[in-house]
Amino acid sequence: MLVLGIESSCDETGVALYDSEKGLLADALFSQIDLHRIYGGVVPELASRDHIKRLIPLLNQVLTESGCTKQAIDGVAYTAGPGLVGALLVGASFAKSFAFALGIPTVGVHHMEGHLLAPMLEENPPKFPFVALLVSGGHTQLVRVDGIGRYELLGESVDDAAGEAFDKTAKLLGLNYPGGPEIAKLAMQGVAKRFSFPRPMTDRPGLMFSFSGLKTAALNAWQQCKAECDETEQTKADIALAFQQAVVDTLTIKCRRALEQTGLNQLVIAGGVSANKALRQSLEAMVAPLKGHVFYARPQFCTDNGAMIAYAGCQRLLAGEHGDLAVEVKARWPMEQLPSI
Repeated sequence: MLVLGIESSCDETGVALYDSEKGLLADALFSQIDLHRIYGGVVPELASRDHIKRLIPLLNQVLTESGCTKQAIDGVAYTAGPGLVGALLVGASFAKSFAFALGIPTVGVHHMEGHLLAPMLEENPPKFPFVALLVSGGHTQLVRVDGIGRYELLGESVDDAAGEAFDKTAKLLGLNYPGGPEIAKLAMQGVAKRFSFPRPMTDRPGLMFSFSGLKTAALNAWQQCKAECDETEQTKADIALAFQQAVVDTLTIKCRRALEQTGLNQLVIAGGVSANKALRQSLEAMVAPLKGHVFYARPQFCTDNGAMIAYAGCQRLLAGEHGDLAVEVKARWPMEQLPSI
């Protein structure tokens, strides 16, 4: 089955073609980072309008790269949520119209399920069951995964997601959007142990997260340095390093608990923050004594992309799922509500 995947949940337009027998044939992405950077974050109306501009050119690009025709496509998968409603509606409307014209089925894909299954696109994919850490600008969740659609939420953030905390901390330090890569880059020049930030909610049992207080700790440290006339680039780098290490340590501690609680030793990390090298190294060191393994997608598939939607949608289309002509999206959508296949 040849499936067209469309991702438009936020500020990146992704289109891909996935073949159930040959694998990923082509993938194209347009990022709106430059469009939103001057505002310090995503402007929903601008994001929606830009998706409209990009979808047809990206579709033509993947068709050309794959050597496929529109008529060869067997189904269309699109992100139905969660995400920005306007942005989601652009992708869903395009998918429904395209599929109607060709007389082929569509399926709405959960954005986070797409991220969770992105490592399946790699040469050495994980096998069920495993624990997944979904960590991005909008989500920080630990999930037990026993199969596609068989998800048990183990813990999540009670306030800011880890990626959101990265973005907000970067902004208070005067760094560009998106903040995660900027913090990681600056942290490479930081001096360790100059600042010490808390590891939130690690001193109590459970698998819940909280990053709001950590963000405040970084803000207080920066304001104190400015008051003491120590507003230097080195100070920024030292704060960035301390902040990143606190997030990495917190995520690592919670992942270890989740593996111990479930008795599993396979860990999948997915979402934009999973591209962070310090996090990957910390988690790999953590699972080594457990004789386990950490799985993650290649960097370009950690952030939003059409390939993950095409893959997830293909699995559900093969299982017989498909939607009607109604254009429906969900800004909020608990992953546990998904049917298993």
